[in-house]
Amino acid sequence: MTDRAVRRRRRALYLFFFLNGIAMSSWITRTPDVRDRLGVSTGQMGLVLFGLSVGSMAGILCSGRFVSRFGTRPVTAFGTLFVVASVVVVGGGSALGSAPLVTAGLCLFGVGVGSGEVAINVDGADVERITGRAVLPTLHGCFSLGTVIGGLAGMAATAAAFPAHWHLLAVAAVTAAIFGYAIGAVPAGTGVRAAAPASKSRRPAGPQVWKDRRLLMIGAIVLAMALAEGAANDWLPLLMVDGHGLDAAVGSLVFVGFAAAMTLGRFGGAFFLSRHSRATVVRASAVSGAIGLCLVIFSDNAVVAAAAVLFWGLGASLGFPVALSAAGDSGPDETARVSLVATIGYIAFLVGPPTLGFLGDHYGLRPAMLVVLAFVATAVLAAPAAGTRVTARGTSGTGRGTDTAGADVPDPPALRS
Repeated sequence: MTDRAVRRRRRALYLFFFLNGIAMSSWITRTPDVRDRLGVSTGQMGLVLFGLSVGSMAGILCSGRFVSRFGTRPVTAFGTLFVVASVVVVGGGSALGSAPLVTAGLCLFGVGVGSGEVAINVDGADVERITGRAVLPTLHGCFSLGTVIGGLAGMAATAAAFPAHWHLLAVAAVTAAIFGYAIGAVPAGTGVRAAAPASKSRRPAGPQVWKDRRLLMIGAIVLAMALAEGAANDWLPLLMVDGHGLDAAVGSLVFVGFAAAMTLGRFGGAFFLSRHSRATVVRASAVSGAIGLCLVIFSDNAVVAAAAVLFWGLGASLGFPVALSAAGDSGPDETARVSLVATIGYIAFLVGPPTLGFLGDHYGLRPAMLVVLAFVATAVLAAPAAGTRVTARGTSGTGRGTDTAGADVPDPPALRS
């Protein structure tokens, strides 16, 4: 592969992650409008969001097998097309006031992102092997950047009272155009051979990893930080509207601030990981997230609560990926270890939306976030399990320590957080 082809392939991977970020933040910023169109309660909205969690889990569980059989290009293509289609379905459900249709669209979105991003990460790891440069951190940074751009567009559409279904249809057209431009740069066959030995090694190691106490502690960190990130993605605009009395446009702006803090944390993560241990980075992330959550929950000043979201975003940006990196380095068979820890993390995405929705329906969204705060506090205590020092591989820029500054995924078969 020529240098020009490699550069085009790398840009295409950046665009795929950017595309997913735009699509996700576009419907997140419109959740207050969609909720009002559907006429559902907070608890019922939690069940609608549960469709996303189910779809994400299904996509993650099936993606490794599909990549190993067909390669990254077709899985990336179908996953991205699912994302584009899901935005149309969610918009249609909003226009028709159909909660089942919106739930189906979010499920489709979860399947597309869960499967497609695994394939993109496998392809990104292959580009790293070819170029000898870190690609995965920037990939995940582009996802967060996409959430900022999509969030700003959603905020503007909300402020202009632009109907959510027309907004989402426009987003679908933009993402479809990005897909059409980028897919041609992804070569066929990547990942087909890489997944086979990993699946063989997973069978004997699977039962033993459950007995590793340190790995289970790392799983607790991932569970907590996944809940911190997922709670913001699912509920932050509604939390600011219902819990702090902001209008929908300002609530969308607060989510943009969260996404910007996530972007800053992921792009800047390599700097801190090259100078501090993983345990220190995880502890600092958890403390930052806990401070932000405390202010959002307990402060009655809407300005203070909105500013505190920046601490929440910075805290959520690195805890999950750094913990996954630690899981891979915690013992033999990193694929089985990271798979186990990532599955634990996805429990948070699976049960978080309906649980917080149920609590929010009965007690309010602000008190419901006490559950998230409690889990993040446990991550502070569990942080030593992430490791005392960054390994030499991480500081060299060619190993896992550098990759996971912004990447949620190890070597193939990968799993995205």
